[in-house]
Amino acid sequence: MSADAAGSGSTPRTGRASLTVLLLASTLGVMGGATIAPIIEVVRQALDVGSTAAGLVLTAHSLAIALVGPLVGRATDRFGPRLPLAAGLGVYGLGGGAGLVIDSYPVLFASRLVLGVGAAAVFICSTAALLGLYQGQMRDTVMGWRTTATTAGGFLYPLTAGALGNYSWHAPFAIYLIGLPLGAATLFALPRATPAGEGSEDAKGRRGGAVRLLREHPLILGLCGLWVATTGLMMVLAVSLPRRLDQLGIHDTFVVALYGTVLASGAASLIGLTYAKLTARFGYAALMRIAAGSWTAALGLFAVAGNWAVLLLVPVLTGIGSGLAMPTLTVLVDRAAPAEQRGTATSLQATALFGGQFASPLLFGPLIDATSIATGALVAAAGTAGILAALFRLREPERPAEDAAPGRDDPHQTPTGRRA
Repeated sequence: MSADAAGSGSTPRTGRASLTVLLLASTLGVMGGATIAPIIEVVRQALDVGSTAAGLVLTAHSLAIALVGPLVGRATDRFGPRLPLAAGLGVYGLGGGAGLVIDSYPVLFASRLVLGVGAAAVFICSTAALLGLYQGQMRDTVMGWRTTATTAGGFLYPLTAGALGNYSWHAPFAIYLIGLPLGAATLFALPRATPAGEGSEDAKGRRGGAVRLLREHPLILGLCGLWVATTGLMMVLAVSLPRRLDQLGIHDTFVVALYGTVLASGAASLIGLTYAKLTARFGYAALMRIAAGSWTAALGLFAVAGNWAVLLLVPVLTGIGSGLAMPTLTVLVDRAAPAEQRGTATSLQATALFGGQFASPLLFGPLIDATSIATGALVAAAGTAGILAALFRLREPERPAEDAAPGRDDPHQTPTGRRA
């Protein structure tokens, strides 16, 4: 946010309202597919389509996010996050909620692409707004809260969808309608900000597209590569876990949902609540190594576990890794980018994250079908082990000068020291 992010008549209540809306929006940004995952088999049968077509219902939004993310980032840099976020929440609500009345697969698929456009704005703008409003230790605290909010949505929405799905396969799509009131609240809660650096001619001259940003700041390219690799590798667990549980005699879909969401989300939520203390003690580089180590252990254990009790450790380790990596990579990318290109930098993260998510089944699906789940998991474990080795070359970033400014731990202040 810029110096104008706080109006002359603003109050601490405005800051609390902004934070509340942004954290609620964070529960939606990465939940486009997981929300209806528990009822996807019912949808497949109702629309009489194959498993691949049904799977695309879950991943179509990821493709849309990856494609439109850079455009949303440019809009965020130009207009600030408030208006694009409000519009994105509205599109998210309408695109997702359309499933309430759709009975055609092509129309449903199209609606999921519309949902992805909204989700791109929700993910990018909420992230950019949080990064712009807070600095220093308070930024680490808020990013930890964001991880907790995201993971809380990770089990609340799917479990709610599973319960609603007992009445109708259309009913779970009503969950997406939460985007509509959140969009209206965004207009009132977020400050009427201008883009970072708008008043500076030098900043205007340094703005540019995603390609220019990557060329001038190659560290961002490496960090986005980490997003692609880790998301793609860890999707092996998300896709294969229900099938592995079935092989071990666990067939109850509600138990599978609890296993796959509550344990992982609970571990990530706990990490999020303590994230600021963890960064202060260990630093960002060490936390990324711990995350990669947790993922490698999870994938290796998943490949060799012979009973359900041992397999319980897999989602816990996965949650620990995700709880550490999500806020850390977000902060590292933001520190590597100029403030006036925060939206573009955040959009590159979205493209990398969701692009890896979309591509993973296309790469690992044929491998697992031709060999076994264990082989796919071991290949993915080798990949995360390689990431762990590479992360020992990651240096701890220097503390930005503005982080040492007085008052930076006040959650109701903008980066300029004015209260939001």
